[in-house]
Amino acid sequence: MDIKMPSVGESIESGLIGKWLKKEGERVQSGDALCEIETEKITTEIYAEKEGILHILVKEGSEVKVGQTIAQLEELPSGKMEPEPRASIKVEKEEKTVLEPQKESIEPVKKEEEKEKASVEAPLMRPSRITKEEALELIEEEKEEKEEKKEANKLEPFALGPQEKRKPLSPIRKKIAQRLLEAHIGTAHLTTFNEVDMSTVLELRKNYGKRFEEKFGVKLGLMSFFVRAVVEALKKIPEVGARIEEDELVYPSTLDLGIAVATEKGLIVPVIRSAENLSFAQIEKTIQELAIKARSGKITLEDIEGGVFTITNGGVFGSMLSTPILNPPQSGILGMHAIKERPVAINGKVEIRPVMYLALTYDHRVIDGKEAVSFLVLVKEFIEQPASVLLEV
Repeated sequence: MDIKMPSVGESIESGLIGKWLKKEGERVQSGDALCEIETEKITTEIYAEKEGILHILVKEGSEVKVGQTIAQLEELPSGKMEPEPRASIKVEKEEKTVLEPQKESIEPVKKEEEKEKASVEAPLMRPSRITKEEALELIEEEKEEKEEKKEANKLEPFALGPQEKRKPLSPIRKKIAQRLLEAHIGTAHLTTFNEVDMSTVLELRKNYGKRFEEKFGVKLGLMSFFVRAVVEALKKIPEVGARIEEDELVYPSTLDLGIAVATEKGLIVPVIRSAENLSFAQIEKTIQELAIKARSGKITLEDIEGGVFTITNGGVFGSMLSTPILNPPQSGILGMHAIKERPVAINGKVEIRPVMYLALTYDHRVIDGKEAVSFLVLVKEFIEQPASVLLEV
């Protein structure tokens, strides 16, 4: 059975074999992930349709065209009753070379498999009252810990040598470079800044965060507040969500907002559909699900296309201030930054408040300075006084 490079989008003609998740000659089950495919837009996985023995035809790092055969799956004989456990296969191979008794060699393997199985099944054997959202949260926390460890490893000193090292750009990195250059050359981009007092939002999270999580099974984060703030601002200043198509200005019918997510492969911007119709809990759940898909390489083209405005949070990496780059054909992007305690003048007195700097980069061909500044002020007002907007007063 041939395993071919799938079509993952109309405009994508080829991809890169990023990593084989199974080894040559390994027995795989139906539904097992075989390899990672990197394209200019997404990284996805190819799965086995049947049980069989894998024979790899294309090496890691090779570029393949859509429809090209990258591996073959040797199907098992149909008359076979039950597949032998992998431990038995491993023992038989060892017996041929080492000639050890089967009993002595299979026991450690079985124990190792039992430990591995127990570690995999452990999260599933929690009390029945655990919810799907809590399970997703556990998975996300584990992924975040792994990401932090990987980031720590990346910060280790680079091994210098007598010669330069060269590494080919991945399709995603090539696409990112191309789009950044297009945004820089093809738009009249300008950035305006403001600062926002985060006291009210932090107080809300402190007072209601636990009850929110218990009721909805997801944490109350900062992003849901900014998504709602952007939605309210876009309703009043729709030009910020518009785009240029030839000689026309196109206004969207729904507010589909992109949320930038950092992954090993680069920055991916999955889209929250119809954000204007979502509650805080629905926004948080959607962001969590999209982030898990993006970081696990299971994001689809449908998840990342069609956004009208983007929000990016450099504050999670410690950024104090930056000028985010537009995500064409969008006309605006909001940059969030780190929250720092700063001295602020309140009613003639100096107080220490948690402050975040905001940056709005916009396409000056579509949006005038007055509209851009007004948009950012509306976002600021919502974050500092969300009750007035939510109560419509």
